[in-house]
Amino acid sequence: MLIHGSQLPDTPVMGLQTGAELAKISREVINPHDLSIMAYQVDGPTLDHHPSFLRIADIREVSDIGMIIDSSDEFVELDDVIKLKDVYELGFTLVGKHVVDEKQKKVGKVTDYTIELGGFVIQQINVQRPLLKSFSDAELLIHRSQIIEINDTTIVVKSGAEDVRPVMKAVNNYVNPFRQDKPQPNGIDAK
Repeated sequence: MLIHGSQLPDTPVMGLQTGAELAKISREVINPHDLSIMAYQVDGPTLDHHPSFLRIADIREVSDIGMIIDSSDEFVELDDVIKLKDVYELGFTLVGKHVVDEKQKKVGKVTDYTIELGGFVIQQINVQRPLLKSFSDAELLIHRSQIIEINDTTIVVKSGAEDVRPVMKAVNNYVNPFRQDKPQPNGIDAK
């Protein structure tokens, strides 16, 4: 199932043992090396430590009532998982990053992203076009396979110029057989 990343903040985290809300999603921790979500930072009055995190591996299900986990024992501190701490300290945020193509032409700015909930991997980024280009395309969806590089300030994507196929050029040579001056087969005159 695919879902927009902007839908998950303030999502309740429900405990399976108690059936009660344990916390709310605050923000995601995105690994910029593979565009996967490693964990969610959670907030709530019943948490023992701040900041507390919910690892993706501990989520049983995402439903219309929220994220369902076994119990509050699933929340971890920053120092509990070394890789989580390393990625968290990068301070990487996807929304707001500038997007340029490989020729360094401005494509736009990331406004949202789409997550595949099976593995919590970001599949697409939503890019708002600059003002002048927004008249033709207000927003672009860029698949993860088109991303070449992610750095501190920008995301570099493949340029669309190489995707022009020779078939598209043949459209200009299209000849309508009903507008020819020659007689048509089966004795039909085209006058």
